[in-house]
Amino acid sequence: MIEHELRLIEALIFASAEPLDEAALAARLPEGADVTALLERLRQLYAGRGVTLVRRERGWAFRTAPDLAAQLRVETEVGRKLSRAALETLAIIAYHQPVTRAEIEEVRGVALSKGTLDVLFEAGWIRPRGRRRTPGRPVTWATTDAFLDHFGLESLDDLPGLEELKASGLLDTRPAMAAYSNRAQEEGPPVDMDEEAMPEPLDPLAEEAPMLPLKHKIPAED
Repeated sequence: MIEHELRLIEALIFASAEPLDEAALAARLPEGADVTALLERLRQLYAGRGVTLVRRERGWAFRTAPDLAAQLRVETEVGRKLSRAALETLAIIAYHQPVTRAEIEEVRGVALSKGTLDVLFEAGWIRPRGRRRTPGRPVTWATTDAFLDHFGLESLDDLPGLEELKASGLLDTRPAMAAYSNRAQEEGPPVDMDEEAMPEPLDPLAEEAPMLPLKHKIPAED
């Protein structure tokens, strides 16, 4: 009789999605069953096994043995995707840093969504570098050490040549790029970033460009 009660209480706890208290168990057991004694015996039976009987507040449940938790943990690397617009923006920042938003748009020839810089900033690949010494003192952007780490670069000198990027179609070959380069040299380096210079929060917006794998070394594929 006790073995039957023990099997029954074991089945009840196993089948329950939530810990069961002694009152709930007693309601399903034969009248007069010693629920407390049964639970203690069941706990001893499972002691040292892969699954143990544990008490959670006033309820009882089966749980994985604590010493096995690390071996059962599954870590999955989830690949993120980077839009072509974001990849182009990252390349422009890498090669022309420090560079402003307007200068990025001039090189690309199209308006830049705030979401593009937002993605790169959240990834830790770019950071505000300072403000350009021009009217409005626009914020300039530069790459970070995390950018070098992700793409396996020791320094910016290891980036592919500009001609390679043009040949791959990553950068536009229109005159805007040369015009930007000449103007940036005339304006000089940006001033140091201060608290007021930090950019406003960027709103994530969807990009219309096709998606490319995030883990993709510059230059991008054709």
